[in-house]
Amino acid sequence: MSIKIFAASVFVSFALSTQAHADFLSDSKATLGMRNFYFNNDNRDGTAAPSKTEEWAQGFMLDFKSGYTDGTVGFGVDMLGLLGITLDSGKGRHLGSTMIPSDSDNRAVDEWSRLGVTGKVKISKTELRYGTLIPKLPILAANDGRVLPQTFQGGQITSSEFKDLTLIGGRIEHATGRGSTDQTGLAAVGGTRESNQFDFAGGDWKVTKDLTAQYYYAHLENYYTQQFFGLIHTLALSDNQSLKTDLRYFKTDSSGENSSGTSGYRISGFTENGDGEIDNRTWSAALIYTMGGHAVTAGYQSVSDGSNFTQLNQGSLADKGAGGSSLYLYTDRMIQNFTRAGERTSFGQYAYDFAALGVPGLKASVIYLSGDNIKTKSGDNQKEWERDTSLEYVLQSGALKGVGFGWRNGKSNSEAARDQDQNRVFVSYSISLL
Repeated sequence: MSIKIFAASVFVSFALSTQAHADFLSDSKATLGMRNFYFNNDNRDGTAAPSKTEEWAQGFMLDFKSGYTDGTVGFGVDMLGLLGITLDSGKGRHLGSTMIPSDSDNRAVDEWSRLGVTGKVKISKTELRYGTLIPKLPILAANDGRVLPQTFQGGQITSSEFKDLTLIGGRIEHATGRGSTDQTGLAAVGGTRESNQFDFAGGDWKVTKDLTAQYYYAHLENYYTQQFFGLIHTLALSDNQSLKTDLRYFKTDSSGENSSGTSGYRISGFTENGDGEIDNRTWSAALIYTMGGHAVTAGYQSVSDGSNFTQLNQGSLADKGAGGSSLYLYTDRMIQNFTRAGERTSFGQYAYDFAALGVPGLKASVIYLSGDNIKTKSGDNQKEWERDTSLEYVLQSGALKGVGFGWRNGKSNSEAARDQDQNRVFVSYSISLL
């Protein structure tokens, strides 16, 4: 795969738009997103490699979204062209990379690319999509924490036929990691055997203008079934003050081969009987108080001690670039996610939007998390903490209007993992083509 494939995706996108029906064309949109990303992860202790991963890359993302043909049943197509170019890396600094694919000599490749196509059909307020998907759901969220995003292959149907109710369901069959060009099957963390069936269904119900209720069900064949319950309420205190309450609960149980402890379908980390079987209950509560440009978050999360919290994660499969996942949890941070068996985590965050001081586009935040009561194979009642800082600015005017700059720094100390310091620096820009 090469730059030629990326260029071809641009040509095909425009060719489709110019030959299609008028509504298909007039409602079409195309953007070219660019992201320059520097990643530095420094392991502060332990003798195992790598001690440090340091890389710099440039990413391009061409996102074409067509309109729909006219009629009761509308048809359309979306295309996603992704290209990554390595700017700086090295065999010693590439080891353990989660951003750039490796060649046969375990060095960073010079460039990598992939093309995703998604067909879509729309009837009334119901849409069916099949092909490349980037889901953002409580039971499955694609990871976009590096230069290129993680993508999935499958089908999804979304319906808003009923007022204040959005229903979603579908099946995912393959994944492509953020640092890879190859599709893999699906797995849970630690699983080395692939599953090709992740079924999900659920929805969001806007009970009132201030209260939203959520329920989702997911099943990863031969690994687990998961149910999610969520409540989000926003209380307006005044014109510029509000209090948001966010409650989340996950119930995850073993399924199929994982229930029998079959080798290859077992998960890693602590399990109650040492058999790699999934058995977890995780709940969290967060309060977010907002006043003007200030936002203060305080929360608590509890993970049961049957096993670690579990969702899709292809990091243990043979493809080294398949790893990387996101969780619908406040504790899913830069380095740790605080989801080990038995873990109890308290967290607090302060964020400020400088638009309140007349500097629109500038935002900053800092979060601190502290977890204890961790159970691992090596011991009980272990502890860990993490502190993350973020500073971002988007230019509001001039020739470079829309260019975004960001810096994120994370520091983690853990008795259950290696101590780490991490820095991410990125510059992003998006150009509208249609």
